[in-house]
Amino acid sequence: ANKLYTIGYEETTAESFLKKLESAGVEMVLDIRELPQSRIPGFSKNVLAEKLRHRGIDYLHIRELGSPRELRHELRQTKDFMAFTRGYLLYLKKQMEYVGTVKNMVYEKTCCLLCFEKNHEECHRKFVAAEVKAVARNGLQIVHL
Repeated sequence: ANKLYTIGYEETTAESFLKKLESAGVEMVLDIRELPQSRIPGFSKNVLAEKLRHRGIDYLHIRELGSPRELRHELRQTKDFMAFTRGYLLYLKKQMEYVGTVKNMVYEKTCCLLCFEKNHEECHRKFVAAEVKAVARNGLQIVHL
């Protein structure tokens, strides 16, 4: 069965992050941050894409699967992950074209969804992964690195 990996780069270094991707055999990173910028060195879009390219890993930013700014801000203020979940799932239902894009890529390459949060349980990437799994209908296995 195909695998779809997910990873967060919070509290990690670019080096250990890249090693983790390599050891999992990841061939393509799908960046699902709305804004692919980071204060952590090595994780802003262009720098990251370059680092990945050096390791033979492709990079694609899919802004449409990022969590919208207003949802992120609300979560930061309220810490209400249930409300965030409801909001993001409603948003995600309107982005099924992009969920389909991810599904198609999973069949071509070993892909990994990238976001910030260390714990996937507190990140929108788990919802994206679950939605891709639902449309894949072939026993896609989700592995959180």
